[in-house]
Amino acid sequence: MKRALAVCLLALVALQAQAGRSCEQVKPSPALIVKGMQLAERTSQQLDTSGARVVLLARAGQDLSKYGLRYSHLGIAYKTDEGPWRVVHKLNQCGTAVAAVYRQGLGEFFLDDLWRYEAAWIVPTPQVQTQLLAALNESPSRIVRLNVAPYSIVSYAWGQKYQQSNQWAIETLAAAMEPATINNRAQAQAWMQFKGYEPTTLKLGPLTRLGGRVGSANIAFDDHPNEKRFSDRIETVTVDSVFAWMPRAGLGSAPVAFKLQ
Repeated sequence: MKRALAVCLLALVALQAQAGRSCEQVKPSPALIVKGMQLAERTSQQLDTSGARVVLLARAGQDLSKYGLRYSHLGIAYKTDEGPWRVVHKLNQCGTAVAAVYRQGLGEFFLDDLWRYEAAWIVPTPQVQTQLLAALNESPSRIVRLNVAPYSIVSYAWGQKYQQSNQWAIETLAAAMEPATINNRAQAQAWMQFKGYEPTTLKLGPLTRLGGRVGSANIAFDDHPNEKRFSDRIETVTVDSVFAWMPRAGLGSAPVAFKLQ
C-alpha cells in the first residue's frame, strides 16, 4: 500500500506541474491521494456499466458556485482496447499563459487538487462516439490539430487569440464531427453556433477583471469584444454550458454524476 501511495504521489507532483495550479503547492496528504484514486476507480466502474466507448468527463477542481457553475474542467475520456479508461484533455502549465494537450489515466485526472470529489459525464450518441474515436485513434496531430498554446481561463468563446480547456474539448468535438470541412478554430466555432451552442455569460466587473489580469498570467480579457467586456459580460465555454447543450442539440444523453461519499 505504501509503495502504491508513493507512485501516486509522484504522479500527482508531475500533474501539478501541468494543471494550472502553483508548482510550489504543498503536497496533498496520503488520505487525499487515496480518495482521488477511489473516485477514479468508482468512475471507471460506472463508465463500464454505461456501455459507452467515449464520454465527455468533468471534474470539480474549483469552487465556481458564485458563478452558478458546478464543474470546472472537461476532458474526452475513452475506453482503450486493453480495458482501462484514458482521458485526453488540455492542461494549463503552472498558472502560466500557455497550455498543452495530454493523455492520462483516470487516476491522474482525479488526482488534481479537487474542490469536490465528484465526477460527471455525458454519453454522446453512437455517431458522435464513432467520430471521436476515429479522431482519438489517428495520428497525434489529428486530436491536437485545433490546440493553440496561448491560454486564458476566461477566453472568449468565439475568439481565436486564446483557448481554455473546455473550449479545446468542444472545438475538437466539432472538428471530429466534420473532419473533411473543419480545419481551423473559426470553422469549428461556426459549427458549434450552427448546432445552437450557447456559452456561459459571466458577470465580471472592471475591478474583478483588473485584479484577475494583474494577479494571474493565465487570465486575460483582451480577446472579448469591447461592447461586451465593458458591459461586464464575459462569454466563455464552461462544462455546465456544454452539458446543457449536448442533449439539447441531440448530440448526447443527459449528464450523469457520481459523488464519492
